[in-house]
Amino acid sequence: MKGRPPGKPSGPSRGRKPGGAPTPGRARGAAKAAQARKADGAKPKAPSKAPSSSPPKPAAATPAKANPAKGVSLDVRQYRVSADDDGIRLDRWFQRHLPDVGFNIVSRWSRTGQLRVDGARAAPGDRIAEGQTIRVPPAEPKAVAADKPKRVRAIDLTPDEIAFAQEMVIHRDEQAIVINKPPGLATQGGTRTDDHVDKLLDGLMFDLETRPKLVHRLDKDTSGALLIARTSRSAAHFAKAFSSRTARKVYWAIVMGVPSIEDGMIELPLAKQPGTGGEKMHVDEAEGLPARSRYRVIERAGNRAAWVELQPHTGRTHQLRVHMAAIGHPIVGDGKYGGKDAFLSGSISRKMHLHARRIRVDHPDGGRVDVKADLPDHFAASLASLGFDLSAGDLPLDEEIERKPTREDEKKIARAHAKQVRKGRRGERRSRGAGEAKGSGGRK
Repeated sequence: MKGRPPGKPSGPSRGRKPGGAPTPGRARGAAKAAQARKADGAKPKAPSKAPSSSPPKPAAATPAKANPAKGVSLDVRQYRVSADDDGIRLDRWFQRHLPDVGFNIVSRWSRTGQLRVDGARAAPGDRIAEGQTIRVPPAEPKAVAADKPKRVRAIDLTPDEIAFAQEMVIHRDEQAIVINKPPGLATQGGTRTDDHVDKLLDGLMFDLETRPKLVHRLDKDTSGALLIARTSRSAAHFAKAFSSRTARKVYWAIVMGVPSIEDGMIELPLAKQPGTGGEKMHVDEAEGLPARSRYRVIERAGNRAAWVELQPHTGRTHQLRVHMAAIGHPIVGDGKYGGKDAFLSGSISRKMHLHARRIRVDHPDGGRVDVKADLPDHFAASLASLGFDLSAGDLPLDEEIERKPTREDEKKIARAHAKQVRKGRRGERRSRGAGEAKGSGGRK
């Protein structure tokens, strides 16, 4: 019998003091103890409604004893599914209430049996119902990332190559570098081309850890200003400037003969010449891509040769060389497109006389990059031999020429002003009409 020591007979003396008087407090205590022992084997009933706060509060549970063999932890958390979460996927519940627990962790808990709903193993895609209990394993501590040594870019250049690359620099700021590329140095590598500007870019990092990037190119035998971006942001900015034709490039050239028109525009479509493997271009009126080049004669040496300024308005391969040869005035030294007629006798060098004199482009941080590159020795010597004055070479760009407005310009300005006045008057009428409508609406 419960409530008494074994071996003592039951009788009317149970629950009484030795004197025979009953003890109500002891009887009530025995009854409560009996009820508690009966309740030990019963499962607690789940509450009908879960708290509506987010994240839900852990359900009250009796702490389990730690069992290292089974991986049981005192930090296991239990949550009741609220009415708002009825019917959603289990992984969605974690997104709502425990966003720091990623899907990969939930999946791992599911595979290892640590994630349970009402005591049963659960998968991330299972649907949950209001009132169910979700068992969540202890939060996993974030691994402390070890301090990794900074990756230092290996520069596979000799000290002489680095010095050569840096000697070419004629402009440098935080976003851009401009070099004066010598003739004979390719911009990028190719078949049987081991020395090129792209190879030397590691020597132009200076105080930055990022490798500079090419944003346009010059032919191998063309000298002059070549723009290089120092960051990804400036590379995107400059690439857009070249593709949208807002960047301006000015070339100097010595051509055979003298063009009859001193300031002209050449508009001839260009395409790759068949049978040359793409190494040579030609004029193709039927299938060529549009190409436009402007030229201006700076000086002339009789009828023998002319010193010209060239401005490409498009960016086709070998565009300036093909265009000048197409109008009968190939660039001196350009045997590829001018043949044997592209060379002057005497002391004039047989190297190509095409030089990127100036580049002007908007700077990504505001202002402009506007740089001029000095001539290579052979070009300067040829100008001197032909009697050209070097100081006459830098012609102003059209937007740099100060000129009085023409009659047509004045008409355009007047029309634009009148348009602005009309627009302002329409705005005044609309605002006045709205005010009158508002005032009339309040009258009775």
